[in-house]
Amino acid sequence: MKIFRVSQEDYSPPAELHRLSVPNARNFSRISASFVNAKKPERAAFCAGILVLWEFQKPFDCQGFSYILSALADMAKLTVNDLDVRDKRVLMRVDYNVPMEEKDGQMVINDATRIKETLPTLKLLVKNGAKIILMAHLGRPDGKKEPTMSLRPVAAKLADMLGVKVAFQDDTVGERIEKYVNSMKAGDVVLLENVRFYPEEESNDPAFSEKLARLADIFVNDAFGAAHRAHGSTTGVARAVAQRGGKCAAGLLMERELRFLGDELENPARPFVVILGGAKVSDKIKVIDRLLEKADSILIGGAMAYTFKLAQGLQIGKSLVEPDRVEMAKAAFEKAKKKGVTFLIPTDNVIANPAPTGKLNKKGKPVLDLQNPRVNTQPNIPAEAEGVDIGPATAARYRDEIAKAKTILWNGPMGIFEDPRFAEGTNAVAKAVVEATQKGAKSIIGGGDSVKALNKAKLGDQVTFMSTGGGASLEFLEGSELPGVAALSDK
Repeated sequence: MKIFRVSQEDYSPPAELHRLSVPNARNFSRISASFVNAKKPERAAFCAGILVLWEFQKPFDCQGFSYILSALADMAKLTVNDLDVRDKRVLMRVDYNVPMEEKDGQMVINDATRIKETLPTLKLLVKNGAKIILMAHLGRPDGKKEPTMSLRPVAAKLADMLGVKVAFQDDTVGERIEKYVNSMKAGDVVLLENVRFYPEEESNDPAFSEKLARLADIFVNDAFGAAHRAHGSTTGVARAVAQRGGKCAAGLLMERELRFLGDELENPARPFVVILGGAKVSDKIKVIDRLLEKADSILIGGAMAYTFKLAQGLQIGKSLVEPDRVEMAKAAFEKAKKKGVTFLIPTDNVIANPAPTGKLNKKGKPVLDLQNPRVNTQPNIPAEAEGVDIGPATAARYRDEIAKAKTILWNGPMGIFEDPRFAEGTNAVAKAVVEATQKGAKSIIGGGDSVKALNKAKLGDQVTFMSTGGGASLEFLEGSELPGVAALSDK
């Protein structure tokens, strides 16, 4: 709990409260958040207190109050800009879980976005004379040393992008690593081996966290993509460093992620258009429910659209669907109607006939050959076919809706964009988002496959912000506390 000293001015209601036409939780939250952004915690706290008094006059709105508490919590965290790092060992958690594939016997990085996004923090630390020890995970090696998931190629790529030598150590903890770290000079950078080669990482083993903490005077977390995990390298090490009196701070990327996914979407410029795709309604139902409270329009694509079609009593053929989530989809339709939110699902689809190949993918599931791709303009999808993308009429309708937006949030592709035959819907949405951005809209891309799709279309540098988080972005948008953020030191 943070205790604030207050002046006489802070006891008096802020002028903004007098101008409220509708004094409710969201308005108090908005004003409080503005004081948070202006670095006036006392005034923000006053609004939080007013909200408590207001809400206790009637049934308490826990969600409304949580907006203020989360804003205050985020504001109160140390950032790398608050630190004196000269000649200090700065142990920094980064998200280098980058897509890789084997080519000619070597692992090659396909998309370096996550590496690129850490460069501002790294350049600041190098400039300020820190000794930088980087740790990250790659893939899911299940606590075993898996050569294809080594971070060695990442160290080489990082050195090219950062413009300084980046050493690589083929282990993560232990006496040899401690000895190396203690010999480092100001401005040196080293990347340690994959933390998930140790099973203790994901179990958040205190002894393992303590071994990591021996490498640090200061801990910095710039891995927003892993902030939703309570692992040794995200929360355990922060706890161990803090117990020794060390500081734990957010990196510049973490700070930006929290600002764009939090503050910028808390009181968005309107119209606020949300685009949601991907495979499962179950992955995003909490996000949908929360965004229905603030969006003007929600556009649905991807395989999750077929669960919504099923909820409308339509036939969806062999499309990927979650029959057990139909009631959730119906509830979303009802809430949208009640809130006056435009809630759109595809009216036409690209469909194809799935044919077995006799092969299995890496997850042991059958690989299907999608044959006879075609546009289906009927409400129902034929029994022999499955939906693989939104159709051209839906893409045009979505483009018109996006063109009206002043704020855009996009999370999830519109179809199987990895296959060029089924990428047109996703590409059409990507171009519409970029066009709206060029006309002044603020566009926020919520991580995961949306980022991959934009980069594949070579449009990634033409939006306002691209999150590096996948699951972390979703959990944050749901309003969940992120353990990796909560573990950082308060200001």
